[in-house]
Amino acid sequence: MYQEIAKYLNVASPPAEPTGLRNAILDFEQHSIAQRPIAKMTTEIPAEEERYLDFYTHKKDGTTKQTNPFTGTVVWTMPSRSVKRISANKKYVAGEHHGLKPLKDCVFCSANYMETPPEKARIVKGDNSLLRRIGPHEIFDTIAEFRRVPNLFELVSFDYWAKNYDYELSPDLEEHKSRYLSTATGREHVIRMIDLKLEHDVVPKGKIWAMSDAEKMIMANAFFGGGHELIIPERHTLLHDQTKVFSSGDMTPEEHYRYFCFTIDGIRDIFAHIRYAPYVSVFQNWLPEAGTSVEHLHKQLVAIDDRGVAIRRELKQLRRNKNAYNDDAANFAAYRNLMLAENDHAIAFVDIGHRYPTVAIFSKSRNTRPQEHEDEEVRSVSDLVHACHAAIDRNIPCNEEWYYQPRDLSDPIPWHILIKWRPNVSAGFEGGTRIYINPITPEDLRDQIVPKLFELKNSSKISTFPIAFECSCETNCLRYVEG
Repeated sequence: MYQEIAKYLNVASPPAEPTGLRNAILDFEQHSIAQRPIAKMTTEIPAEEERYLDFYTHKKDGTTKQTNPFTGTVVWTMPSRSVKRISANKKYVAGEHHGLKPLKDCVFCSANYMETPPEKARIVKGDNSLLRRIGPHEIFDTIAEFRRVPNLFELVSFDYWAKNYDYELSPDLEEHKSRYLSTATGREHVIRMIDLKLEHDVVPKGKIWAMSDAEKMIMANAFFGGGHELIIPERHTLLHDQTKVFSSGDMTPEEHYRYFCFTIDGIRDIFAHIRYAPYVSVFQNWLPEAGTSVEHLHKQLVAIDDRGVAIRRELKQLRRNKNAYNDDAANFAAYRNLMLAENDHAIAFVDIGHRYPTVAIFSKSRNTRPQEHEDEEVRSVSDLVHACHAAIDRNIPCNEEWYYQPRDLSDPIPWHILIKWRPNVSAGFEGGTRIYINPITPEDLRDQIVPKLFELKNSSKISTFPIAFECSCETNCLRYVEG
């Protein structure tokens, strides 16, 4: 077994005392759950794919140079600045960043449902039922495993849609707003949230007090029909250690799947009401260095009247080669032995040409938008994303970014998710040259993640699927071109 991993990792001969991999390998040998023969892997790039050398080369001194084939981002990993493993710069203690003493002061926690704007939907803990447009008198009747709430501090505001597109609340949203405001509790809740938002916008308190309730009720439209929302899990910390912040990798595969399904339901709901938005950006910022302002785990959904710069760049490559996501992503990863895992409907591999250490998870489906995927397809993507999060220390900041085909675009773009760990900070060299220094090579990142995936699989903390050399590495496995 070690010989197979050594071959996969391009190790000429295994060391006498293998480190890092040995425990995972021995565990795998004793408790193997693989049900398929090990795939034959090759480290040789086919002659017709020598063009890959244009965007991925190893120099004689050990420098690795990468160019992302879709974005053109240039990345170097220098021997003098490289590491074999990415690690946390600090250990995060729950509540420390925000000075939360006690943690129950967190506005995202279940004791504080009324400290966020009116809830749009929730998954009920226990029976997994979906509730929509909950009234103020119902909000504490159930415990939410996941909640979808408006972002009090919108990136793209309700006013943006109203003033640029004459957007108005739909009849069903207007009815929900009226019902919510018809109770004293609901009205007080909404006014308090508006006052908090105005204070954040540095509106003088005297001006806030002088505003009429009618003016504030118009502003409340953002809470009932806005396009910037949060998906908030119930847990803030680990059950067995409340000093540790609860992360995506700490979920069970089933919890993470519900997290994904609920997020996709939010995409669907935003599209149903804001017809001017061709795209809903979905992302998760984990820990302050990755851009979060609240340590409690959450995803964000933002409706935009644009396809996004990243999608536009990828589109240029796609229009030159419809099979680009296979040729320059999935197939390339297989040729270079950068595959991490796969299952029936998704693959995961280390991606090249990013400022930060990055893993890509691609759906194999012919469906190109998450809201059009079948349940088992969503589960496959969710399982691999969950496993990749679980394989890296929760104390390392990261971003999770979703990409898919905008609804106004006819060109098929497969649903894919990038997880970018943030152990490094860009500096003057990067700004002046636009050459970014990534501290770890794709091969070393693979070597860090693969043993951990085996360990997690053997301990049943992630779903069961082929890992690394077990993967079939089928050429052109992404079926988006059939859509």
